[in-house]
Amino acid sequence: MSKAVVALVGRPNVGKSTLFNKLIGQRLSIVEDTPGVTRDRIFAPCEWCGRRFMLADTGGIEPFSDDVILSHMRRQAQLAIEQADVIVLVTDIKAGVTANDLDVASMLLKSGKPIVLCVNKCDHVGNPTADFYEFYNLGLGDPMPVSSVHGHGTGDLLDAVCALLPEGQEQDEDTDIIKVAVIGKPNAGKSSLVNFIAGEERAIVSDIAGTTRDAIDTEIHNEYGDFIFIDTAGLRRQSRVDNPIEKYSVLRAEIAVERADVCVIMVDATEGFTEQDSKVAGIAHGNGKACIIAVNKWDAIEKDGKTMDQMRKALMQDFSFMSYAPFVFISAKTGQRVDRLFELIKYVSQQHSMRISTGMLNDVLAAATSRVQPPTDKGKRLKIFYITQPSTRPPTFVCFVNRAELFHFSYQRYIENQIRETFGLEGTPMRMIVRERGEGSK
Repeated sequence: MSKAVVALVGRPNVGKSTLFNKLIGQRLSIVEDTPGVTRDRIFAPCEWCGRRFMLADTGGIEPFSDDVILSHMRRQAQLAIEQADVIVLVTDIKAGVTANDLDVASMLLKSGKPIVLCVNKCDHVGNPTADFYEFYNLGLGDPMPVSSVHGHGTGDLLDAVCALLPEGQEQDEDTDIIKVAVIGKPNAGKSSLVNFIAGEERAIVSDIAGTTRDAIDTEIHNEYGDFIFIDTAGLRRQSRVDNPIEKYSVLRAEIAVERADVCVIMVDATEGFTEQDSKVAGIAHGNGKACIIAVNKWDAIEKDGKTMDQMRKALMQDFSFMSYAPFVFISAKTGQRVDRLFELIKYVSQQHSMRISTGMLNDVLAAATSRVQPPTDKGKRLKIFYITQPSTRPPTFVCFVNRAELFHFSYQRYIENQIRETFGLEGTPMRMIVRERGEGSK
């Protein structure tokens, strides 16, 4: 991380995610009155009095649980503690000091990191109740009364945090960073891919569908450039989403697509194409994002010299509505062709941002209309006066014509194909806007 890291830790259901959302000023982490909703580490930038740092939300720590998911959550919290420059231990005044609070405090003291003790759910203004002073027993210094719901005490908390931050770790956000959303149906290997790329257990990986709930950002800096990989929850059919937490997860995944530059659509090679893969891809396509279709678990497929070509042809037919998207056959488990994935991400991002001059576009238009005449209807022929590109991400073109209803979809597709054939635009959708202009108008 380029900035200092502050980690919010504590046992389950003390209000860490509510406090996290309050401090960063947006509802990024899922909040539900159920223990164990947050599972992975979630990072977001935070600023206070000119000091900028990364704030990390973590799952609740159950120090001695043998449950698979809870054990993974404990490991995620431990990783956050190791990476943090300052740790905020969040406790709950309504529950008082519990045995778990004592165990977590002991774990934090062993880390040797600066610790700020936050006593959450102090929702009443004024002097704290007598129960507040019980938290001195944790041996972490003066506790700070906070209400994460109302915001009381958050300023004092941030003052205490900033006083402990190391100097010289603030950097401006790099505008050249490519944001990559990894999307797909459950168990396609999204978290495994992000973990392999990050070189650490950045997200919990389990055979249990729905393990990932939040959209988790991971910064990657390598020889290919600077990236933020966003691991998302698996997207299931709407009829199967009945859990409120899963509904939030799906919403977070869709928001992740909106803020991404490139979407990597994960397809499980062992299952092949499914209807849900088409719907997931449709979300990225509909948002006008650059797309790559990554066929994962390729190491688990028995193959001969023709297997890849056969699957590529089948998938090209399945994803015919986004024929611009390139395919890459990878294994998130072994790292097979992950380097090629990075090359494609950079390439399609450049294509997504391509700007073509009006003169070059109209040269292509003239050649295309001379090769295939524009359509006619009842003796009236379509005239395309000129074409221009007003915006990128995705490349958007405006065609000025005499009559918009004559510009049939098939002829629009023909013009699009001619533009792609000349300029590439691989990996990115195109937008074609038709503007009607009278023949005598300027």
